[in-house]
Amino acid sequence: MRYERSKKLFSESQLYIPGGVNSPARAFGPVGGSPVIIRRANRSRVYDVDGNEYVDYVCSWGPLILGHSHPSVIAAIRKESEFGTSFGAPTLNELKMAALVCRCVPSVEMVRMVNSGTEATMSAIRLARGFTGRDLIIKFEGCWHGHGDAFLIKTGSSALSQGVPDSPGVPDEVARLSVTVPYNDLEAVKSVLRENPGKVAAIIVEPVAGNMGVVPPGDGFLDGLRSLATSSGTLLIFDEVITGFRVSLGGAQSLYDVMPDLTCMGKIIGGGLPVGAYGGRLDIMQNVSPLGMKVSQAGTLSGNPIAMVAGYTTLLRLCGEDVYADLEATAEKLTSGMMSIAKSNGYPVCIQRVGSMFTLFFHPGPVRNYDDAAKCDTERFARYFHSMLDQGIYLPPSQFESWFVSHAHTEKDVALTLKAHEKALKEAFA
Repeated sequence: MRYERSKKLFSESQLYIPGGVNSPARAFGPVGGSPVIIRRANRSRVYDVDGNEYVDYVCSWGPLILGHSHPSVIAAIRKESEFGTSFGAPTLNELKMAALVCRCVPSVEMVRMVNSGTEATMSAIRLARGFTGRDLIIKFEGCWHGHGDAFLIKTGSSALSQGVPDSPGVPDEVARLSVTVPYNDLEAVKSVLRENPGKVAAIIVEPVAGNMGVVPPGDGFLDGLRSLATSSGTLLIFDEVITGFRVSLGGAQSLYDVMPDLTCMGKIIGGGLPVGAYGGRLDIMQNVSPLGMKVSQAGTLSGNPIAMVAGYTTLLRLCGEDVYADLEATAEKLTSGMMSIAKSNGYPVCIQRVGSMFTLFFHPGPVRNYDDAAKCDTERFARYFHSMLDQGIYLPPSQFESWFVSHAHTEKDVALTLKAHEKALKEAFA
């Protein structure tokens, strides 16, 4: 592969954009080198400005479950854009989208559209605090809920410590309102609730962690969180920005049959355009402005008609076809093939998968929490990543991210990936 134009454009981008990227996940910091600059995409493939072609397992970090440039989605966007791009007024598209989301997601009786996953989680936390009259939140190490101040918090000196800022610009006063505990650790949650009676507004969790790599919930973990939240008068918030409409039509809450009080969504519900949403029980959501207690939340572009029609068209395809069975079959064939190659050569790696999202960990496994993930061999992953890239396989440039399979990935894509994987593992462990 030749990357001369990508390198030149990235150097120029660094003059005008911090780090040359508009989201840190796009940088190649964890693996070294310069990111490739993507020009176009179609189905399972992306193409960079140097003309290189890649099988894509980033899928815009999850939204493109149908693949790139799906004809129905593109046609809907094209048609809707002819009527205008934004009105600052209610539209039919947002009504149709909200009704469909409420119909598909078991716990959601009412939903508010926003513009990003971060906006959804920030709004859900504010609503939880307003509804309960409490201030503390419990979050989990290794889970990412966007860049809101309440979430950029390290754990303290023990699992029971209130947080300290994980980023300049987050006030200590804000950090002290968040308590971080290990993922898959119910005892830590119990301890926080016991030490802070009547003070915890919400427990927020990725029901399947996707931002320390894919880490499934342990047996009884989500059920346990539901019981603890109910008994303590605390709201349970599922951050399904990644898992919503990804692991099943009803998200992780449907897959594991555990109902949260509030759900945060994004990615797939925008069909590749910027979007977010939060929703839940009627008695809670009726406190969002302009109703009830009028918990404040607003947005000029919320419910944007083009984003709504892209998301609605995507969700209709997910509802009307046996997409999830196909995704499961493709992801299973790919990951079982990858692990077969690794095991036959004695490479100490593992793959953790839920539906069409998975991570290849350079760790013998299992990976149950952030501490386990942190033991991965990131240097070997970096060598593996660049070998895969040079062979035309585009992966997330971090050991601690999920790969995504789309409905557009084919048997040929799987075969190409497995061939590249065998060579990349050999180079990584050389």
